[in-house]
Amino acid sequence: MGVTRRKFIFTSAIGSALLGAGLPTSVLGAAQKTVKIGILAPLSGATSDWGRPGFYGCQIWGDTINKAGGVTIGGDNYRIEFVPFDNEYKPSKALTGIKKLVDVDEVKFVMTLGGNTWPAIKRFATSKQMLTSSMMPSDLSPDSPYHIAPCETHPIYNVTGAQWMAEQFPGLKRAVICTQNDTNGLPSAATYKAAFGAEGIDVIDQHYFDPDTNDIPSIVSALLAKNPDVFCLGTCFKENVHQIIGQLYQQGFEGKIISCTLDNYQALIKKTSKEFMEGVIFQFPDFDDPALNWDFVNFNKPNEFYQEFIKRHPDSWSAVAWEYAAVMEIWLASAKRAKSVEPMDVLNAMKRNPTAPHIFGAARWWGTELWGNDNALVGNWPVVTIQDGRARIVKFGSVIDWWSDHSKLLIKHMESMNQMWYQLS
Repeated sequence: MGVTRRKFIFTSAIGSALLGAGLPTSVLGAAQKTVKIGILAPLSGATSDWGRPGFYGCQIWGDTINKAGGVTIGGDNYRIEFVPFDNEYKPSKALTGIKKLVDVDEVKFVMTLGGNTWPAIKRFATSKQMLTSSMMPSDLSPDSPYHIAPCETHPIYNVTGAQWMAEQFPGLKRAVICTQNDTNGLPSAATYKAAFGAEGIDVIDQHYFDPDTNDIPSIVSALLAKNPDVFCLGTCFKENVHQIIGQLYQQGFEGKIISCTLDNYQALIKKTSKEFMEGVIFQFPDFDDPALNWDFVNFNKPNEFYQEFIKRHPDSWSAVAWEYAAVMEIWLASAKRAKSVEPMDVLNAMKRNPTAPHIFGAARWWGTELWGNDNALVGNWPVVTIQDGRARIVKFGSVIDWWSDHSKLLIKHMESMNQMWYQLS
């Protein structure tokens, strides 16, 4: 990739934290204060694969900090405590949760999944000037100045997978799209439409289903009747992804599969076959991937993080397993820069520089044209394929470069599906 492999990783926020002011870790001593971080996410229910693993990842991340004696911020030594609240992906529970986290637990930062629950908590969080984060920048808007998307820029990164697919398989010309009819699936479908259009791939049919549908076999059958070269899954819950791909296997699909997520793909390989799953394209790596050990990656010892996660929580790794921890890397670096844990101090430190170290390399605060403000940290994103039964990164694609060439096309498709920020507000 044109860069030198690092021998020892201490470039991340964790590394800086452990070194403190140039002192050995052993002399930092015990933490004298506690900073509480809220995790307001679905920890149970159908959407829990996008919440609970993120909490697990934060526990591992926090243990690394606390076992080393805490972190020095503004002359004070802190231990980090994560306070979870299970909103079950329900707006009413999310509102109860944000009030508890802010008013009772006195957290300094709240990480959310976003999506369906954000509208319910936006007014309260904004009135409290609470710094909040989301995995879905579609939450962003001009009236949410303290809400950020510093890690996942769903779903615009899907353009990188579609672009790589077209480069590698130029004979693919006919695609169908199948995804959920909700705040996860619709913007994802619009993004894939734009990405396919940019590559000269025709979307010949599409189906948007209720996440609770029991009709997956007939949905897949109807789409396959169009004889597509590509079967595209927009953003769907894990159970729906597994059902759809299971049906593709049972119904004999021989084309290319591209999906936003592919959580617990090992179970899909057992359900289908290693041969059938070979070459499936998606967007979320395992963190034992050798490509994550390059200098531009801003995550401390990703391979060790992955092994600890798998040890503690077998079969629980998901698209978000590392994302909340990656957000914390950015928060911690900003808190140290601000010399404060107070929400607005940290936010100002984050935004003071228009560029920042995203987990997958250099990035910039961006998004006004697409999401209404520049509170999304956007840069590169990995393209992942199944290779001999393992998820492996094949490329880090530039989202910004794609946007510079195809912004009008993406806005056109977002508008056609009522997914632009001014249509959602």
